[in-house]
Amino acid sequence: MSHPDTDELYDCVVVGGGPAGATAAHDLARSGRRVLLLDKAGRIKPCGGAIPPRLIQDFEIPESLLVARARAARMVAPSGRTVDMPVEGGAVGMVDREHFDEWLRVRAAKAGCDRRAGSFMTIERGSDGTATVVYQAKDEDAGTLKIRTRTVIGADGAKSRVAAEAIPGGGETKCVFAYHEIIRSPAPTDGFDPARCDIYYQGRLSPDFYAWVFPHGETTSVGVGSANKGFSLRDAIRTLRKDIGLDGAELVRKEGAPIPLKPLKRWDNGRDVILAGDAAGVVAPASGEGIYYAMLGGREAAMAISELLETGNVRALAGARKRYMKAHGQVFMILGIMQHFWYRSDKRREGFVAMCNDKDVQRLTWDAYLNKRLGKPDHMAHLKIFLKDTAHLLGLAPARPERT
Repeated sequence: MSHPDTDELYDCVVVGGGPAGATAAHDLARSGRRVLLLDKAGRIKPCGGAIPPRLIQDFEIPESLLVARARAARMVAPSGRTVDMPVEGGAVGMVDREHFDEWLRVRAAKAGCDRRAGSFMTIERGSDGTATVVYQAKDEDAGTLKIRTRTVIGADGAKSRVAAEAIPGGGETKCVFAYHEIIRSPAPTDGFDPARCDIYYQGRLSPDFYAWVFPHGETTSVGVGSANKGFSLRDAIRTLRKDIGLDGAELVRKEGAPIPLKPLKRWDNGRDVILAGDAAGVVAPASGEGIYYAMLGGREAAMAISELLETGNVRALAGARKRYMKAHGQVFMILGIMQHFWYRSDKRREGFVAMCNDKDVQRLTWDAYLNKRLGKPDHMAHLKIFLKDTAHLLGLAPARPERT
């Protein structure tokens, strides 16, 4: 059953209601644009849920959404030795994506955005070239519906159907597949601290990425990622939970999804469609961090759409990626190199964790993460890190970190 087009015309249809799509819809609606947010209701992305202070500030996130605050990260090497990295003078906010994402969608609706539940199918073109978004309504009895719109933002995830249809090279980015289990948080033990995020760099848990234990207050995310299709993520989580005494914890829910590792070379179709979030490939390599980068991508996409609607200049769409990569492209490149080199073997992972014991490394790492920028040049610190890196690469430094 296909409903005919209506005379209703939106300024923008945003496909996907995660952090990128919800942010784009909110910004456009708040600026007075007529926006519709199309989202698959009920889907939750596997995610550690860490958000830096920069995100809380830039996107006006209320403290009530934080379910916990992490004041340290613990890096666990293949040998089992650990390095603690305390967050000097601050903390990392933790959110539960089930509630965080919905809050963002509700905020968009309060700003004037319309919401519909359904799955994107295709974009049709009328005789005048205007886009019509075709989607399958969540209510199957409603059948296939259509929405006429001046522009489209594709924020529908790593395997974006909008990207595959509308953008050259879209939907083809390399991904890590992530899987996590949300469990009831246990009482604190030597192996579990509700104020600490644990990251496991061990080949037995992931041959090419890492596993994690991120507390969310009453619940905890225990997850893993890998691009190796033959590797069992569920078995890895079962092993990790048993190793740290969480195998008996109550399972609340579980989710899996692909996570992109490299920004697409092009985010728009040069006409009226632009990508944001995972659909554009903007997840930080090595760390897998995506919430901040998704929301920033959504904001940049909204700015580009607003400029296009105001001026009619289609080059405004390409400006989103240009601004984004100017601000964060260097960080993505560095993290990509790190992942390519340090995650290749347990010997290198051991050396990577050892380097994390260095105070200069910790200071520069936290500054870049918390503030989302490379810090002011500290030539002596960078020189020290370079020399230590070189020593590890050449096997001149001890691979195993001191237990902290």
